[in-house]
Amino acid sequence: MFIALFGIAGRSGGRIAQELLSRGYSVTGVYHQTGKGPLDRERLHLRPGNVTDPVKVAEIVEGKDAVVSAVGPTRASPRDFLPNSVRSLLAGLKMGGVRRLLVVGGAGSLEVTPGLLLMDAPDFPPAWREIALAHQDALEVLKQEREIDWTYISPAAQFEPGERRGHYRVDGDTLVADGEGESHISMEDYAIAVADELERPKFLKRRMAVGW
Repeated sequence: MFIALFGIAGRSGGRIAQELLSRGYSVTGVYHQTGKGPLDRERLHLRPGNVTDPVKVAEIVEGKDAVVSAVGPTRASPRDFLPNSVRSLLAGLKMGGVRRLLVVGGAGSLEVTPGLLLMDAPDFPPAWREIALAHQDALEVLKQEREIDWTYISPAAQFEPGERRGHYRVDGDTLVADGEGESHISMEDYAIAVADELERPKFLKRRMAVGW
């Protein structure tokens, strides 16, 4: 399988690339033109690119089986960048003839109890709210899409590099938490979930929540 991965230089993007490569995929890793990409390795092809330019996106994704976006919000425009990048990806995929898109999302818009979103909970850090709203806006853009087979993958509340346990649990729009209400997933196990959804799609045109 040939995958284009936007945001490969980020923490989650790099781990997703490692998981895909370990399964024998060929990965075209795209990093921001002003940034620095990781080192080349077998079946990993690196190139700079601008995820908000649909023409450039089309050039990169043409001939690929699927696209993964692990791009995060920018400091300059945290609220606008994520939804604009999704719009650009959707347009670029259509021009490039690719139908499958997986987006690394946020946890803030997941429900912790019926009707209560994580980002509206009393203990949600105020400093993270703008980023949570940006992720929610990106999801709303995807929900309007009918042609591309997208999946928006929300991690647990605590989402950091860590242990690769080799297992995870999934839900739809509800935060995945344990019996004590703790919600965790390592980026390594999240990457497994991304690769599994690529291989065996179960959440087409839907959100998928992942946690331990």
